[in-house]
Amino acid sequence: MTEALSLYLPNLAIMLAVMLVLWPVSVWRDDPSFIDGVWPLGFIVMAVSSAVLSGQSLMGGNLVALMAVIWGVRLSVHLFGRWLGEGMDRRYKAIRERAGKMNVHVFTLLFVFGMQGVLLWLVSLPIQHAVASGPVTWTLTVWLGTGLFVVGFLFETIGDWQLARFKADPANAGKVMDRGLWRFTRHPNYFGDACVFWGIWLVTISSGAGWWTAIGPIFLTWTLAKWSGAALLEKGLHQTRPDYADYVARTPGFVPGWVKRD
Repeated sequence: MTEALSLYLPNLAIMLAVMLVLWPVSVWRDDPSFIDGVWPLGFIVMAVSSAVLSGQSLMGGNLVALMAVIWGVRLSVHLFGRWLGEGMDRRYKAIRERAGKMNVHVFTLLFVFGMQGVLLWLVSLPIQHAVASGPVTWTLTVWLGTGLFVVGFLFETIGDWQLARFKADPANAGKVMDRGLWRFTRHPNYFGDACVFWGIWLVTISSGAGWWTAIGPIFLTWTLAKWSGAALLEKGLHQTRPDYADYVARTPGFVPGWVKRD
């Protein structure tokens, strides 16, 4: 209870305050989808606030804090670049359509910014715990977690780069990306994301504590595979890409595997 009051609940308040401050930008631009680019930076905010609240130093060899910075900056740059180039993500258009009679900006505050703040805090629990616990000792678990983080980071980075190159070629308009890593999984970026956070969790529990923070990567993996990630994205792709059903039939949905060829 003491740890919850001194670390986790204050971090939740901090994250909700950040989202509240950012919300007027979505009103001004009439576009909340920039929050995707903010999302990765939120984990860095959670790392910094955890260090401050616990009296730890981010410069004191905290491996998980370094992981959060490396992953967060790379993904944020990628997502902000995509937003500037493509405009509002259609997923957010669909969310705004659910507002009904409620003011769309108030609806966005509650169900985009507010919800994202709570979910970010939840997913970042391993980061909060690890940073507050201080530097790690290099055990087998830490090596395994670091290895999984690197695999996930590379999978996500390469997958994003391959998709960006594919979409930049006008000859690929309306076509399905099924090359490179996208040949082995329909969502290499989401799979990489999950690996990153499971790797962070392994490092977090290397001291023998913090097992319960698995709720973070569990929820993230479920979200990416079944809720607002792959499932929502594929719903739109089935409507806009005539060949997508064939791609689904022959390509694993999340965990990479062998392509089914006729």
